[in-house]
Amino acid sequence: MIFPLPLKAGDTIAIVATARKVSRDEMAPAIDILQQWGLHVTEGKNLYADKNQFAGDDTLRAEDFQWALDNPNIKAVLFARGGYGSVRIIDSINFSEFKKNPKWLIGFSDITTIHSHVHKQLNIVTLHAPMAINFPKSPNVILKQIKDFLFGNSIVLNAATHPLNRTGNATGQLVGGNLSILYSLAASASDIDTNGKILFLEDLDEYLYHIDRMMMQLKRSGKLHGLAGLVVGAMSDMKDNTIPFGKTAEEIIAEHVSEYNFPVCFNFPAGHITENNPLAMGSYAELIVENKVSLKMNHKILS
Repeated sequence: MIFPLPLKAGDTIAIVATARKVSRDEMAPAIDILQQWGLHVTEGKNLYADKNQFAGDDTLRAEDFQWALDNPNIKAVLFARGGYGSVRIIDSINFSEFKKNPKWLIGFSDITTIHSHVHKQLNIVTLHAPMAINFPKSPNVILKQIKDFLFGNSIVLNAATHPLNRTGNATGQLVGGNLSILYSLAASASDIDTNGKILFLEDLDEYLYHIDRMMMQLKRSGKLHGLAGLVVGAMSDMKDNTIPFGKTAEEIIAEHVSEYNFPVCFNFPAGHITENNPLAMGSYAELIVENKVSLKMNHKILS
């Protein structure tokens, strides 16, 4: 695994939109917070473009992301928001300069496409964390964790126990993200490798039978068989049909991993919730599931 260099005061961070459109007012609070961290903020020239639900058409969004990756003065990229759209541009992005000079990529939800692609193709660590649009509603403790990690510290997160947890310890690279996005990436160049790794899953606004279908795909494709551990984050605002599916999202997931022996924790504080803790995707993580849950992500500086 390759870690981008830690940030320091005076470094430049770019904000770009690879998915849904945003406004200047929505970006202003994040810009203010980043400046308080001592960072210089630069915006993609197409950040406020508008094409239906997207932040400009595919060409404009790809142009901004490519610029942020290639510009040697930019040390980190904070995505503006999620929604949908990153998968439409990922195959047009040239990561050759980014591979030579890795920089932090920060976001979640639809940005799972980018995390997964970078992990599969480049083995570079990225940060699953709130995006610019989420900064105003993120608790100070979450923002501090993001800053601390970007500036070179390790992350240690704790969670309460859950009745569906399966105890045990695991070590391995942390991969994953939004379940629906991971499902959509199957058999593509961005499809993740889960063997020997700790998989993180979260989702929002899905029908329960969809959760079951997506977990079946993970199982049948072998992505659950060789896991070192499973961390299930927030399954927020789940939906059901008139005839109930009969299980919660957590119970569905627990059923599909019941035949395996790796440790599993549920209700981990990350995903589409206010307490969206940062996760270093691709980093070497240590998961302990006992009376309480601990997840440590070690920070190693690129040599």
